[in-house]
Amino acid sequence: MRAANTRTIVIWTAVALIGAAGWTLLALSRGEEVSAAWMVAAALGSYAIGYRFYARFITTRVLRVDRTRATPAERLNDGVDFHPTDRRVLLGHHFAAIAGAGPLVGPVLAAQMGYLPGTIWIIVGVIFAGAVQDMVVLFFSTRRDGKSLGQMAREEIGPFGGAAALLAAFAIMIILLGVLALVIVNALAQSPWGTFSIAMTIPIALLMGLYLRVLRPGRVTEVSLIGVGLLLIALVSGRWVAESSWADAFTLQPKTLVIWLVAYGFIASVLPVWTLLAPRDYLSTFMKTGTIGLLALGVVVALPNLKMDAVTAFAGRGDGPVFAGSLFPFVFITIACGALSGFHALISSGTTPKMVQKETQIRMIGYGSMLMESFVAVMALVAASVIDPGLYFAMNAPAGVIGDTVQSASQAVAHFGYRISPDQLAAAAKAVEEQTLLSRTGGAPTLAVGVADIFSKVVGGAGMKAFWYHFAIMFEALFILTALDAGTRVGRFMLQDMLGNVFKPFRRVSWKPGMLLCGAAVVALWGYFLWVGVHEPLGGINQLFPVFGIANQLLAAVALTVCTTLLVKSGRLKWAWITGVPLAWDATVTLTASWQKVFSGDPRVGFFTQRSVYEDAIAAGKILPPAKTTGDMHTVVTNSTVDGVLSAALALLIVVVIADAARVCIRHVRKPDATLLSEAPHVTSAIVAPAGLIASKEEKAELAAAQRGGTP
Repeated sequence: MRAANTRTIVIWTAVALIGAAGWTLLALSRGEEVSAAWMVAAALGSYAIGYRFYARFITTRVLRVDRTRATPAERLNDGVDFHPTDRRVLLGHHFAAIAGAGPLVGPVLAAQMGYLPGTIWIIVGVIFAGAVQDMVVLFFSTRRDGKSLGQMAREEIGPFGGAAALLAAFAIMIILLGVLALVIVNALAQSPWGTFSIAMTIPIALLMGLYLRVLRPGRVTEVSLIGVGLLLIALVSGRWVAESSWADAFTLQPKTLVIWLVAYGFIASVLPVWTLLAPRDYLSTFMKTGTIGLLALGVVVALPNLKMDAVTAFAGRGDGPVFAGSLFPFVFITIACGALSGFHALISSGTTPKMVQKETQIRMIGYGSMLMESFVAVMALVAASVIDPGLYFAMNAPAGVIGDTVQSASQAVAHFGYRISPDQLAAAAKAVEEQTLLSRTGGAPTLAVGVADIFSKVVGGAGMKAFWYHFAIMFEALFILTALDAGTRVGRFMLQDMLGNVFKPFRRVSWKPGMLLCGAAVVALWGYFLWVGVHEPLGGINQLFPVFGIANQLLAAVALTVCTTLLVKSGRLKWAWITGVPLAWDATVTLTASWQKVFSGDPRVGFFTQRSVYEDAIAAGKILPPAKTTGDMHTVVTNSTVDGVLSAALALLIVVVIADAARVCIRHVRKPDATLLSEAPHVTSAIVAPAGLIASKEEKAELAAAQRGGTP
């Protein structure tokens, strides 16, 4: 026993030293390039310590998870929404569902401020805020029959604050789903390789679901090997299809993709969860974690240097060409999902609590999945920071700033303080078989260039850069799609919970009329905004895109408010700081950002100021970018008005939620005996399952005894 303790101390000391070395080199290096491998070391070392010690402390001391308590998946198992799911499959589903566009593109855009601010927020933020939120929401939702975040707010905070939370959460969910869908459409349009490969994941997932449910129940290893093998075949075949006569069949226009996405979203939201959603997300996780893992390995092997400055001049001035605004608060808003995400709370109170086998698995699924997503964000920041800064700004600055030629772009980048020649810009585009890389905004193309740069140094050399670039584009679309299908199902749950307050049958989430009606309503809402956005470059979901980051972080404030309230009401007042401190930080950041977006005098930041500038230009007969016609100018005015009003309304709703929750907490402290909780009663569990990926000795003995029908 003493030897084991000594070995444990040595291992964790080594982990701490590796992480500390990474942080030291990242923080102190000025004026010289530092290897990206140190960013990987800082991240992995910090994650390991956070998961092993902080997450374990929260689950055992604060939440007090109960291995003997039956979860909703066991008690309410209906084979549609409630279904006890193997922890490995559920980990894959949860990670795939939460990992959308945010961790891929947010850190890329935030690299404008330098690699250090983003790295600090992504890693520190996830350990103390993002992963904590996901895990605590999952715990409390599991204790409440898998109820949605908004419904928990209504029951635990009260009708007034709860109604505000329900309205805010559902509105933000529709915005998030529309934005995710738009990113997918942009990635897959005119891409037969990506479209074919992603389409093939659907029949593969159906096969996996049937295999686990009917053919070979419980054989997760077998179905994993089959699924991964078929996925690799689909990926390789995708490139073959793109170069064959079949390419036209899989080369889809944006409007066609919208129809397919809406149809898929509806079907995935109403089918039994074991048939498509869970196995497809599990399958996608192999693709996601495999690619990110290989990228990290590529960084360790190739040892590329971080070419972006640790902190750029734009961090203080707030006049960056990628996005306007100072480091505080906008770098935290821009990174979004990589460190803290309200969207995750919807998944943690949506599909996952209806599928978890044991409360003891909440740490691995809730906290562990968020650490995985955070590492995706770190690798995205690495990919953006290892390419030439001149190329980075040429790709991410809009055409109105840098022009549409390599000569004008080179001159504009020089004004930013960086150098890249016209020939270098042309060569960079040629290397990835693109006509141009100028103004390829949004973050995704930049990430693909960075991924291709790292992979080509390890496999294939410069001649393989184009292959890796297009592989990365396809990977990004697959990465995001899994958040869309799970999010649509969660939106269905949220709408059913809301309507259930008026008509009780809707509360039964597997009630078919309610299921079909609400599923159709959710896809119709985000599908409408997507359809308009595809047809009108400045309309539809494009109109709401500027509020995406703030809306997501405001939703996180709702989640942390609900968590803090439940900690107080459930007799855990002394531990309320665990979610209360992240709530205070998130509320400060997001409400500051909301205030600036509404009232800032800078037209690049403030929506209403932007509206005034365009109104004056219309009166003077001028056309300002991105508008190209007078009609576009009027559309920009409308968009600015809508975004300003929406930002103010969402911020006001969040303030109402926080204020009402504070009232409830104070009332509980004064009169704890008057507090009512909506927690489901304790029912003894009959399921035996490990808490983590690998069963401990005690768990193996318990499993063996269960198979024999005895006790360990």
